[in-house]
Amino acid sequence: MAEPARILSIKEINRYIGMKLESDELLSDVWLRGEISNFTHHSSGHMYFTLKDKDSRLKCIMFASYNQKLPFIPKEGAKVLARGNISVYERDGNYQFYCTAMQPDGIGSLYLAYEQLKRKLQDEGLFDGARKRPIPRFPKAIGIITSPTGAAVRDIIITLQRRHPTVPVLLFPVLVQGTGAAPSIVKAIETMNRLAEVDVLIIGRGGGSLEELWAFNEEAVARSIAKSAIPIISAVGHETDFTIADFVADLRAATPTAAAELAVTSMQEMKTRLAQVESRLVQNLRMTLQNRKDRLARLRRSPLFLNPRKYLLQHAERLDRTEERLKARTIRFAEKHREQYAALNRALTRVHPGAQAALAAKQLERLNARLDSTMQQGLKARRVQLLGSIRQLDALSPLKVMSRGYSLVYDDKDQRLIKSISDVQLGDLLHVKVADGQLECQVWGMKGEA
Repeated sequence: MAEPARILSIKEINRYIGMKLESDELLSDVWLRGEISNFTHHSSGHMYFTLKDKDSRLKCIMFASYNQKLPFIPKEGAKVLARGNISVYERDGNYQFYCTAMQPDGIGSLYLAYEQLKRKLQDEGLFDGARKRPIPRFPKAIGIITSPTGAAVRDIIITLQRRHPTVPVLLFPVLVQGTGAAPSIVKAIETMNRLAEVDVLIIGRGGGSLEELWAFNEEAVARSIAKSAIPIISAVGHETDFTIADFVADLRAATPTAAAELAVTSMQEMKTRLAQVESRLVQNLRMTLQNRKDRLARLRRSPLFLNPRKYLLQHAERLDRTEERLKARTIRFAEKHREQYAALNRALTRVHPGAQAALAAKQLERLNARLDSTMQQGLKARRVQLLGSIRQLDALSPLKVMSRGYSLVYDDKDQRLIKSISDVQLGDLLHVKVADGQLECQVWGMKGEA
């Protein structure tokens, strides 16, 4: 009997197929050309899409760690060249393309990448005129960043020497096309800013196709231009060529020659302008001098200079009249204030301390006399009242009563006045006070009234 075949799970067979695909040299690193469809940019950052041509289609995924480096944003219908590997998604049993790099396919895709970057930088404000710096009118030195062998550098240098031969020119040679062009330009801008030996930079090259000018459409170059502390004039291609660098630069020149003309002022033009200014200045000075001479001549002919004594006499007369008015006003002022002084003096006399003291002395004298009179009257009234009280006391005095035969009886122990027979007992000692002395008695008997 034949031995039964090995039974595999779905997961195992999908993994086995995936290992076979990944071990294939062709499928492990392959470039594909196709059109994007069913494009989805997930919130996780991963991109899911399908690459198709007229005969077939293939599911694809590009993880966020790879698509963050893309120079453009893939969109539905875009034709691209994609690099990656073929493997199996074990859960669904589908094989798919894992994309690691992507670039637009053809001129149309390059233009799409150009428009996308242009819109992105514009939204960030890198094209705004407010952030752009003015180009110095009289630079001390000019820096040129371009290819040392192209026609552009010759045009720039010849134009600078023709217009202003005394301005130093520093050339920083760079690549202006190809894969290394953008990093070369960025390095040149950073180096020139670090050295800080020039006042303005001219960056550019001669004309060419979109692919040849592409280095000046790179995002790194655009951001380096925006970051530069030195003002930059862009001079890329012909008058009809526009690059991202032109929009970000502080000033765009249609051609390299035009950039040189914008960077410096022509010495011949300056001499011509100075001659014109000198001519106008001399003419203005002559006119001013003639006007002053005419004015001086008119002043000499004026009556003031011809007969100055007449004007002096008029002023003397005016001075005399003013003096008279001043005297009259002074007299009136003195009289007015004299009356005020007299009134104030009278008021002051009334409140003078001497007068106040005399008045107070008289008042005090009157008050003293009134007080004496009042006191005499009071003493007299009190004396009469006292005499009446004495007579009344004398009439009510016990001694007066006792002189008429009455006496007072006191207890011997506590000297208590005896008013009733109930206050004593038989044998008690008593003191009997009479008008001319005191008797010591003892109670031998008591008899009450019926």
